[in-house]
Amino acid sequence: MKTLLDRFLRYVRIDTQSDENSPSSPSTAKQLELSRLLADECRELGLDDISLDEHGIVMATVPATVEHDAPMIVWNAHVDTSPEYSGTNVQPIVHENYDGSDITLPGDPSKVLRVAENPALKDLVGGTIITTDGTTLLGADDKSGIAVIMTAATHLLANRDIPCGPIRICFTSDEEIGRGIEGLDFEKLGGICGYTLDSSGCGRIDGETFSADQATVTVTGINTHPSEGKGVMVNAIRILSEFVPQLPTDHLSPETTEGRAGFIHPYHIEGGVAEASAKLILRDFETPKLAEQATLLESIADELREAHPRAKITVNIRKQYRNMRDGLEKEPRALAKAIEATKAAGLEPRLDIIRGGTDGSLMTERGLPTPNLSSGQHNPHSPLEWTSVEEMQRAVDVLVELVKVWSTERQ
Repeated sequence: MKTLLDRFLRYVRIDTQSDENSPSSPSTAKQLELSRLLADECRELGLDDISLDEHGIVMATVPATVEHDAPMIVWNAHVDTSPEYSGTNVQPIVHENYDGSDITLPGDPSKVLRVAENPALKDLVGGTIITTDGTTLLGADDKSGIAVIMTAATHLLANRDIPCGPIRICFTSDEEIGRGIEGLDFEKLGGICGYTLDSSGCGRIDGETFSADQATVTVTGINTHPSEGKGVMVNAIRILSEFVPQLPTDHLSPETTEGRAGFIHPYHIEGGVAEASAKLILRDFETPKLAEQATLLESIADELREAHPRAKITVNIRKQYRNMRDGLEKEPRALAKAIEATKAAGLEPRLDIIRGGTDGSLMTERGLPTPNLSSGQHNPHSPLEWTSVEEMQRAVDVLVELVKVWSTERQ
């Protein structure tokens, strides 16, 4: 587990935050630093078919040990971290022999990882917990997944007596901004199904995600000097400030929903008198309900257009990803083998849903059924993010067992 921990600490210290406002791919050049490191590590391990493209996508193959034509599976994790909180100058704190108490983060003592709010900590007493110092993200989403995959690959290469078919490793960029498969060559990738290592805790198997769209509401006003504003000025800030409060708060909001309930979430506002805009994410497990959410946004905009006829108000909707549920039916063995492997690793499988998305959502939509597995991460997109070395190791164990159960199959 020391090697697993060393890998993880090395990865999280590299700033790989993505940027949804950037048109490039990857959206930030700094993601390439980790992609290049991973390609180098794959070469050092002796993996086959290693490549790194201009999008920061790394591919490599763990060669098969069985003589028959076993199907190839794909392991995936993403190098980028969320734009929602700083990923610069990450200072991971390793808490060995965790004593079960609340953890105060030294970089910002107001940030406290409380056991009452993180009940998974109760099962990890005596283990090794890794947190941030409270000033940045940790990056366990998804560098836990990267460390798990690289450790599992190392184990398989060092133990060639373990029966396995070919395994395709794929590290992507820009997953956090919904562009994780941009530029991905699926023919080159191959595989009968895939597994993203991008879920919390251990033993979890996600077979559904939200379907997701992004909305941008833009108000174009008329600016002039405020001393001459009467009858001339149309203040876009004021109009946009009327739009946001009309969104539901007792339902259809992240603060008031759980389980399968969807939401509309405004997460970024910018602008001035001449133009102001808000970005919102639309989420639901039933894809047709996204259209209902978009209609709600248009109805609010219509009311404001009537009240402010000289303003221009637009609502633009961009598709992000879709629930992987239907696509997984193409290869039912993907979930069945994950359940079998989790049990073989000594864990109780927890079939679950994600109130979010993964690269697996997009991969499944493109024809590669890709459920999501645990990688030990907790509290993603937050300075209270943490992970457990023991849970990451259990994820490694699941991958090794997954290889074994797939090795008996034939193409």
